[in-house]
Amino acid sequence: MRGPRITIISCVFLCVRLSEPRSLAVHVLPEFLAIDFETTGAVRGFPSLPWQLGAVALRGGRVDLSAPGFDTFLRVPKTWPFSQHAPGNHRSCREAIATAPEVMDVWPLLHERLSAAIPVAHNAATERGVLARLAPMTRYECWIDTLSLARYAWPGLKDYTLETLTQCLGLLPRLKTLVPNRGPHDAYYDAVACALLLEHLLMQPGWQSATVEDLVRL
Repeated sequence: MRGPRITIISCVFLCVRLSEPRSLAVHVLPEFLAIDFETTGAVRGFPSLPWQLGAVALRGGRVDLSAPGFDTFLRVPKTWPFSQHAPGNHRSCREAIATAPEVMDVWPLLHERLSAAIPVAHNAATERGVLARLAPMTRYECWIDTLSLARYAWPGLKDYTLETLTQCLGLLPRLKTLVPNRGPHDAYYDAVACALLLEHLLMQPGWQSATVEDLVRL
């Protein structure tokens, strides 16, 4: 069983603030931060809580695991019920989750990273919703949703889950190399998968000239 931990790689942050996103093209390559939460799911009388956080940076348009990121469980009391539909390996990790860092202990560093980069998520409404519940007065205006981008770039696929996309686009071998012994619905694994997907998208013909505003809007 993986013990409670928080991995926050310490190095100098590359801070690129988007004061005028209309003029910033992807080839200028701001820093992106791909983020994923796993949650308990809603149970009557018990709102959904995040129990795992993964985040990984893209710098220079490439996934950079040496940049500041997150790979941590988040504390959920042992008595807090999980939805029977909640994915992930939470059943075997309840002890580690119950003794993990409180989400608000992680929040200051997470907010700093999200403020210094452009947040990215697969089905970003989920991550935005989690963050809105944690910090209702905090807003990150520019979000890139790789689910929307994938639907635009490759119409007609049978589905657009990260699992399907990484497999059909040939990204799975590298994903398994970067995140060994993990799988779908592990927050760090999914964050790396999301980052690889964005990296792959930005390498496609014609996408190099897209602006950040284009990526946000699609």
